[in-house]
Amino acid sequence: MPTLRIEQPDDEARLNDWQHVHNVIVPAAAMSLAEVRERVRRNHLEVAYLGDVLVGCTTVRPPTDDTATATVIARVLAEHRGQGFGEELYVRGLKQAREVGAEVIETVVLAANEDGLRFARKHGFIEIERYVLPGETAEWVDLRLA
Repeated sequence: MPTLRIEQPDDEARLNDWQHVHNVIVPAAAMSLAEVRERVRRNHLEVAYLGDVLVGCTTVRPPTDDTATATVIARVLAEHRGQGFGEELYVRGLKQAREVGAEVIETVVLAANEDGLRFARKHGFIEIERYVLPGETAEWVDLRLA
């Protein structure tokens, strides 16, 4: 498998790349660049490249309460799926979550993203809740690592 170059989005180009992957994969929750800048201050974000080609991104939301629960999200653009990149990003995100004290790992997937749901289930996540946010139409699925 070719080697991914994984970087934190610490400049405009990488922030734009993270935003692009997020918005392509999760159009129901598209973010502005200002929202991405805010998110990078409270979560661990990374962007993945194969050479100079944008492949995907990750989000690790660290535990924020006494439940020691972190959220790990790996996103891979459709044209790069099935090559092991999602696995590499997920394992990396899981390690980061554990390093900040997470004992429970969750993820969230847009219900329409069948590839994402299949990936999560294949990696031991079980569905804990489906919901639609107030004023929206997109259905979300929260899953927890068994």
